[in-house]
Amino acid sequence: MFDPLQHMGKFLVMIGLLIAGLGGLLMLMRSSGIPFFGKLPGDIIIQRKNFTFYFPLGTSILLSIILTLILYLISRR
Repeated sequence: MFDPLQHMGKFLVMIGLLIAGLGGLLMLMRSSGIPFFGKLPGDIIIQRKNFTFYFPLGTSILLSIILTLILYLISRR
C-alpha cells in the first residue's frame, strides 16, 4: 500500500544527507583550495580599511547551473 508520508520522510532524509555530504565536501575542499571557487568573474569583493564584503555571485550562478543539470539528469532516470 502506498503511504505518502513514509515516502516524503525518506525523501527528506535523503535530501538532508545530500546537503550534509555536500557541506562536508565543500569544507574539505576549501581547506585544500579549489582553484576557481570564489574567484570567478562576477564575484563581488569590496575591501575597506576595517571592512570586507564578499558576495560570490558568479560562483553561485555556476553552482546553480551545475546542480540543476545534475538534478535534471537524476530525475530523468
